[in-house]
Formats: sequence, C-alpha cells, structure tokens
Amino acid sequence: MDGPGTMLAGKYQLVDIAGTGGMATVWRAVQRGPAAFERFVAVKLIHARLAHDPAFVAMFVEEARVSAQLVHPNIVQVYDFGQGEDRYFLVMEWVDGMSLSQFLRLGSEHGVRIPWPFVAMLGLDTLRGLQAAHERKDPHGRVSPIFHRDVTPQNILLGTNGIVKLADFGLARATDRARMTAPDIVKGKVGYLAPELTKVPEATTQSDLYSLGIVLWQALAGRTLFEGQDDIEIFAAASRGETPPIRALRDDVPDELANVIERALAFDPKDRFESAHQMARVLIRALRSLNCDPDPRLVTEPLRELRQLGSR
Repeated sequence: MDGPGTMLAGKYQLVDIAGTGGMATVWRAVQRGPAAFERFVAVKLIHARLAHDPAFVAMFVEEARVSAQLVHPNIVQVYDFGQGEDRYFLVMEWVDGMSLSQFLRLGSEHGVRIPWPFVAMLGLDTLRGLQAAHERKDPHGRVSPIFHRDVTPQNILLGTNGIVKLADFGLARATDRARMTAPDIVKGKVGYLAPELTKVPEATTQSDLYSLGIVLWQALAGRTLFEGQDDIEIFAAASRGETPPIRALRDDVPDELANVIERALAFDPKDRFESAHQMARVLIRALRSLNCDPDPRLVTEPLRELRQLGSR
C-alpha cells in the first residue's frame, strides 16, 4: 500500500501525489541518504492493478530503459529504477514549476492571453529536447533515434528557473527495439496525432514536430485544435489535418512565428521541417528578427504571474 510517508528501497519517501495517468502515479518524494543528505525527486510508481500485467510491466521497464539513455538539459532526467515490495518504480528529477497543461488551464481560468514570446521560448526548449532524442546514438556511435510519440502539454514542464523540459517517454520506442503492442494500450493522445499516424502508426521526426506544432498553436489560440464529441470524432478531425492559420485567431502573433508553426503543421510530412534542429534554427532566426532574444525570462515572468493569480 503506497501513501504519504511510504519508503521505497529504503531511501525514497513519498510526500504527495503530483499527477496520475493511466499507467502510473507520479509522486513528489524525498531522497534520503547518509549525513542528512536529502533532495526532492519525482517517483513514478506503476499502478497496483497493473503491477502483474506483463504487457504494462514491459512498457514501464522499456520506458525506464529508453529514458535513462537521454541526458539533456531539456529532458527530465532519470536517476534510478527499482522495485519495491510489489512493483517497479522510476525515480526522476523533480522540476519545480508546473506542466504546460496546468499553465494553460490557469490562463484560461483567469482570462489571460498567453504571450507569444513565451510560446516561442517553450517551443525552442522543447525542440532542443526532441533533437537530443532524435539524434541519440547507441553505444557503438550509430544514430538510433527515439521518437517521443506523446508531445502534449501534460508532458512539457515549465521550471521556475525558466528552463522547459520534455517529460514522459512512456510511449517512446527506440528503433533498435521491437514494437510492443496490445489491443488496450493507446499509443498516443488522439488530439495530438499527426495525420499520417491515423493511418500508419509509425512515428517519425516529422510526427513529433507536428505534435509540437499543435501544442504551440493551442497555447496561442487558447483552445484545442482538433475538436469533437468523443475520441472517434477527434481522431477523424486529426486525420483530416485541417489547421486554421493562427493569425486568424491571434493577430498579435508575428508572421515569422506563425510561419514556423504553420510549417510544422503541414499536412504532408515532406513539407514540414527536416529535423528538430532545423526548426529550432528557424525559430531562433525569427525571434532575433523580432528583436526578441531567446531568454529563460520569457518563461519565468509569465509563469510567476500566473502562479500568483492561481494562489489568490
């Protein structure tokens, strides 16, 4: 039985729940060590009801294996992987801040229009994390990309230090591993699918960039891009890939930024950016042409203001 105060592996003490998903619960925890050492960490604990399901356990172990190979400032780092009395857990760095989904919800609740420089900066940091995953090399120096498959607001974390980090490679699959499938495992969230993934579920660099394009569009528009009464209608909308120009909803967004987002959202993958690196370079040039230098303060100020509104 897990709950506040529970100790895992003799050194990770659970404090409170930070988030819950279909596969696991993420806890804020304290890592305790010799000489009164302690620090906050995030502990991802597989749900008890799934602890003995071989398919889910295999996915959780695969997530740990994949995530541990990615070391980058814009990716949530994995510290440890272990097994408690009855199930596996994953220990990751604790990001002091909030998820983009929480940030956008607060903005909506308080009628705050998200500044376009903030959106540009979170896009740039997320691209740096994606670049590290897409250009990952195996121990022999061969390029062995890892595609995220789940670039959504829930998986983009905003640190109070202004650093944006990409989290949760739970749906990722390294190309050197066999694909794991099960009829009841959803490989991605339908509202963030690239059109081609609704037909052939083979993730690529371009499908990750498309998902990021959706995130940026929605952050600026203040609403979801693909809408419907249920997942079937949203899936159908995603397959059509009809994306209204962002400037039709936000005329304050500069053409330079709007063009980057629209290219990421091109229906044909060949019309999108070739890589996360290329998209980041174009985005940096767009910002500088607008006399807006990439700076973590573009994130910290809006984050601080919304946190203050949320605490009232």
